[in-house]
Amino acid sequence: MNVRIEPRWTFEEVRRAALALAREVERRVPRLATTAWWKEERRGVFLDYNQNAKDRTVAAAYSIRPKPHAPVSAPLTWDEIADAAPDDFTLKTMVARFKRIGDRHRGIDDAAGSLEPLLELSARQARDGQGDAPWPPHYKKQKGEPPRVMPSRRRRAPARTAS
Repeated sequence: MNVRIEPRWTFEEVRRAALALAREVERRVPRLATTAWWKEERRGVFLDYNQNAKDRTVAAAYSIRPKPHAPVSAPLTWDEIADAAPDDFTLKTMVARFKRIGDRHRGIDDAAGSLEPLLELSARQARDGQGDAPWPPHYKKQKGEPPRVMPSRRRRAPARTAS
Protein backbone atom coordinates (compact mmCIF):
# COMPACT_ATOMS: atom_id res chain seq x y z
CA MET A 1 0.00 0.00 0.00
CA ASN A 2 1.40 3.39 -0.97
CA VAL A 3 0.24 6.49 0.86
CA ARG A 4 1.45 10.00 0.12
CA ILE A 5 2.50 11.81 3.30
CA GLU A 6 3.55 15.34 3.97
CA PRO A 7 7.36 15.60 3.57
CA ARG A 8 8.05 16.89 7.08
CA TRP A 9 8.84 13.86 9.21
CA THR A 10 12.16 12.22 9.96
CA PHE A 11 13.01 8.71 8.89
CA GLU A 12 12.60 7.51 12.50
CA GLU A 13 9.14 9.10 12.76
CA VAL A 14 7.98 7.50 9.51
CA ARG A 15 9.21 4.10 10.71
CA ARG A 16 7.50 4.52 14.10
CA ALA A 17 4.26 5.48 12.35
CA ALA A 18 4.47 2.45 10.04
CA LEU A 19 5.12 0.15 13.00
CA ALA A 20 2.21 1.69 14.96
CA LEU A 21 -0.14 1.20 12.00
CA ALA A 22 1.02 -2.40 11.50
CA ARG A 23 0.52 -3.18 15.21
CA GLU A 24 -2.97 -1.66 15.17
CA VAL A 25 -3.98 -3.73 12.14
CA GLU A 26 -2.60 -6.82 13.89
CA ARG A 27 -4.54 -5.95 17.07
CA ARG A 28 -7.76 -5.61 15.11
CA VAL A 29 -7.40 -8.73 12.93
CA PRO A 30 -4.89 -11.00 14.68
CA ARG A 31 -5.78 -14.06 12.62
CA LEU A 32 -5.17 -12.23 9.36
CA ALA A 33 -2.17 -9.99 10.05
CA THR A 34 1.09 -10.12 11.97
CA THR A 35 4.05 -7.91 12.78
CA ALA A 36 6.14 -10.86 14.00
CA TRP A 37 9.61 -10.32 12.53
CA TRP A 38 10.66 -13.98 12.79
CA LYS A 39 9.05 -16.29 10.23
CA GLU A 40 8.66 -19.03 12.84
CA GLU A 41 6.27 -16.75 14.77
CA ARG A 42 4.19 -15.52 11.82
CA ARG A 43 0.66 -16.30 10.81
CA GLY A 44 -1.39 -14.54 8.18
CA VAL A 45 -0.01 -11.60 6.22
CA PHE A 46 3.23 -10.06 7.46
CA LEU A 47 2.94 -6.28 7.73
CA ASP A 48 6.53 -5.34 6.95
CA TYR A 49 7.13 -2.09 8.80
CA ASN A 50 10.83 -2.37 7.89
CA GLN A 51 10.05 -1.51 4.29
CA ASN A 52 10.44 2.01 5.66
CA ALA A 53 14.13 1.40 6.31
CA LYS A 54 16.49 3.89 4.65
CA ASP A 55 17.86 1.45 2.10
CA ARG A 56 14.56 -0.13 1.05
CA THR A 57 12.95 0.46 -2.26
CA VAL A 58 9.58 -0.58 -3.54
CA ALA A 59 8.68 -1.45 -7.07
CA ALA A 60 7.30 1.67 -8.67
CA ALA A 61 3.84 1.47 -10.14
CA TYR A 62 3.92 -0.13 -13.57
CA SER A 63 7.48 -1.41 -13.20
CA ILE A 64 8.22 -4.74 -14.88
CA ARG A 65 9.64 -7.54 -12.74
CA PRO A 66 12.53 -9.60 -14.14
CA LYS A 67 10.63 -12.86 -14.55
CA PRO A 68 9.79 -14.90 -17.67
CA HIS A 69 6.12 -13.81 -17.87
CA ALA A 70 7.08 -10.12 -17.23
CA PRO A 71 4.73 -9.33 -14.33
CA VAL A 72 4.04 -5.65 -13.76
CA SER A 73 3.53 -3.81 -10.47
CA ALA A 74 -0.07 -2.68 -10.82
CA PRO A 75 -1.86 -0.27 -8.51
CA LEU A 76 -5.28 -1.64 -7.56
CA THR A 77 -8.34 -0.25 -5.89
CA TRP A 78 -9.64 -2.01 -2.79
CA ASP A 79 -12.57 -3.51 -4.73
CA GLU A 80 -10.19 -5.15 -7.24
CA ILE A 81 -8.13 -7.06 -4.69
CA ALA A 82 -10.43 -10.01 -4.05
CA ASP A 83 -10.51 -11.04 -7.72
CA ALA A 84 -6.93 -10.08 -8.65
CA ALA A 85 -4.32 -12.65 -9.63
CA PRO A 86 -0.67 -11.80 -10.30
CA ASP A 87 -0.84 -13.25 -13.80
CA ASP A 88 -3.50 -10.66 -14.67
CA PHE A 89 -0.83 -7.93 -14.59
CA THR A 90 1.87 -8.51 -17.16
CA LEU A 91 3.61 -6.58 -19.89
CA LYS A 92 1.07 -8.04 -22.33
CA THR A 93 -2.01 -7.00 -20.30
CA MET A 94 -1.08 -3.64 -18.79
CA VAL A 95 -1.41 -1.45 -21.89
CA ALA A 96 -5.04 -2.48 -22.37
CA ARG A 97 -5.74 -2.09 -18.63
CA PHE A 98 -4.20 1.36 -18.60
CA LYS A 99 -6.25 2.41 -21.62
CA ARG A 100 -9.43 1.01 -20.04
CA ILE A 101 -9.14 2.43 -16.49
CA GLY A 102 -6.41 5.07 -16.66
CA ASP A 103 -3.69 5.67 -14.11
CA ARG A 104 -4.68 4.49 -10.62
CA HIS A 105 -2.03 6.82 -9.16
CA ARG A 106 -3.44 9.89 -10.84
CA GLY A 107 -3.98 12.47 -8.15
CA ILE A 108 -1.81 10.80 -5.49
CA ASP A 109 0.13 14.04 -5.04
CA ASP A 110 -3.01 16.13 -4.64
CA ALA A 111 -3.61 15.19 -1.01
CA ALA A 112 -0.76 14.34 1.35
CA GLY A 113 -1.70 12.78 4.67
CA SER A 114 -0.49 13.53 8.16
CA LEU A 115 1.37 11.09 10.41
CA GLU A 116 0.25 12.89 13.58
CA PRO A 117 -2.45 10.34 14.53
CA LEU A 118 -0.04 7.44 13.97
CA LEU A 119 2.71 9.13 15.98
CA GLU A 120 0.20 9.62 18.82
CA LEU A 121 -0.72 5.93 18.53
CA SER A 122 2.99 5.03 18.59
CA ALA A 123 3.44 7.05 21.80
CA ARG A 124 0.44 5.27 23.40
CA GLN A 125 1.81 1.87 22.36
CA ALA A 126 5.19 2.77 23.89
CA ARG A 127 3.50 3.84 27.16
CA ASP A 128 1.67 0.50 27.14
CA GLY A 129 4.98 -1.37 26.93
CA GLN A 130 5.33 -1.95 23.20
CA GLY A 131 8.87 -0.88 22.48
CA ASP A 132 10.74 -0.92 19.25
CA ALA A 133 10.64 -3.91 16.93
CA PRO A 134 13.60 -5.61 15.20
CA TRP A 135 15.39 -3.64 12.51
CA PRO A 136 16.86 -5.18 9.36
CA PRO A 137 19.95 -7.23 10.24
CA HIS A 138 22.50 -4.97 8.58
CA TYR A 139 21.54 -1.95 10.74
CA LYS A 140 23.46 -1.24 13.92
CA LYS A 141 21.61 -2.34 17.02
CA GLN A 142 19.08 0.34 17.98
CA LYS A 143 18.37 1.58 21.48
CA GLY A 144 15.44 -0.37 22.93
CA GLU A 145 15.41 -2.87 20.07
CA PRO A 146 14.59 -6.47 21.04
CA PRO A 147 17.11 -9.27 20.37
CA ARG A 148 17.86 -10.02 16.72
CA VAL A 149 17.94 -13.74 17.13
CA MET A 150 15.20 -16.21 16.23
CA PRO A 151 13.23 -17.18 19.32
CA SER A 152 14.05 -20.85 18.76
CA ARG A 153 17.78 -20.03 18.79
CA ARG A 154 17.88 -17.76 21.82
CA ARG A 155 20.13 -18.98 24.57
CA ARG A 156 18.26 -20.11 27.56
CA ALA A 157 19.58 -19.35 31.01
CA PRO A 158 21.02 -22.48 32.60
CA ALA A 159 18.73 -24.13 35.13
CA ARG A 160 19.63 -23.27 38.71
CA THR A 161 20.34 -26.09 41.06
CA ALA A 162 19.70 -26.01 44.75
CA SER A 163 22.85 -26.08 46.87
